[in-house]
Amino acid sequence: MSEFYDPLLYISSEKYPNMMGAEVTLKEDVDGAMLSEAVEALRERYPYFYVRSRMTENDIVLVPNPLPVTVRRTWEPVTFNTGESNYHLMAVKYEGRRLAVEISHCITDGAGFVPYIKSLLFLYLSAKTGESFDSRGFRLPGQKVPETETGNPFPGLDVDAAQPPAFQMEPIADFYRLNPENSKDNHCFRLKLPEADVMRICRENDTSPNVLFTVLLAGAIRGMDPGSDKTIRIAIGVNHKALLGNYDNYRMFASTAVTDFPKSREKDDFTKLCTIIRGQLMVQTQRENSLWYLKTLKTRFESFQPLSLEEKTGWIAEEAALPRYTATVSYTKTGDFGPLDPYIEEFYMLADPGVTDVVCEVVCFRHSFYLTFLQSFADQGLFRTFTDALMKAGIPHQVMGMEKLRQSGITWR
Repeated sequence: MSEFYDPLLYISSEKYPNMMGAEVTLKEDVDGAMLSEAVEALRERYPYFYVRSRMTENDIVLVPNPLPVTVRRTWEPVTFNTGESNYHLMAVKYEGRRLAVEISHCITDGAGFVPYIKSLLFLYLSAKTGESFDSRGFRLPGQKVPETETGNPFPGLDVDAAQPPAFQMEPIADFYRLNPENSKDNHCFRLKLPEADVMRICRENDTSPNVLFTVLLAGAIRGMDPGSDKTIRIAIGVNHKALLGNYDNYRMFASTAVTDFPKSREKDDFTKLCTIIRGQLMVQTQRENSLWYLKTLKTRFESFQPLSLEEKTGWIAEEAALPRYTATVSYTKTGDFGPLDPYIEEFYMLADPGVTDVVCEVVCFRHSFYLTFLQSFADQGLFRTFTDALMKAGIPHQVMGMEKLRQSGITWR
């Protein structure tokens, strides 16, 4: 029987595929054969990603998948759990100098997936360049997979004894919506910002990058519709594994802290806003919050167990797809890629806009911040207003690309 910390696949659906991934631009065109070899070689080191689903009477569980992961020379998406993806919940694509790996967000989160991307690039670039790179810091075939990576992420924690945290943000039913019709015309915009300028603004305002981009995004949203009295609610990604001391485990234990920008706050100066939002984030990222989050997950998991699979993949997936925030900011700490850095030009994280109208995915790589602005609509107005806000704050930027977001889907049929 599954444990509460195992992947809950049935919270994904055709309407809410819940995808994530990473995109890399290299200095040279991608060699598809070498990329395929690297993907297959990593099966030994990352067996938990080379899986397929198996449906039981009231659950969907993961089992090993001996078929190769699809590596396709096209940017077009595939549908997971079908023949075109070899029934995997992960797929690789490439085109020119770009490559991307997509995976079900039910299986892992950014913290769990970045090590895989680093390993893939290590194997691929080793073959492509003929170089013998220093392997320290990379998870590679032949290494022992530690229990902390694959076992219970929270051994020794008394989850059942967790108490409600002292501070919790109250829900808001009528928060500001950028896409009130919830139409799906997903688009992606990419930005590159100098790390030095971003961190200078952070130091000047005693804040962090995720808070900085949250405040800038909220200002851009308010600037789009200054007459609205609705509160702008922006979620900030939280890594509960890290907050509870486990930095290795692959499982998906990321959620969000909630920040609010009511109409009355629009007259506050920039530094004060950064202080307020940093405070809202800090009180929601205490150890007690993470323990309570785990207890909530465990309680819900236990309540789901008597339900049939049809019930789970029906109303639970629909509930999971309900919009919850105006936007989300997620900062995945990747670090540099060591000896691979000279061969990589750009690095981005990807996500499905899902329960929010806009997702701003942030990474810092080789002295630059790379932002992926993912939205559920095509209009460029907010993106342009956000870039104006960057310039006003003293942060220069480069627009690296904009296109329709061609993200894979999923089916349980």
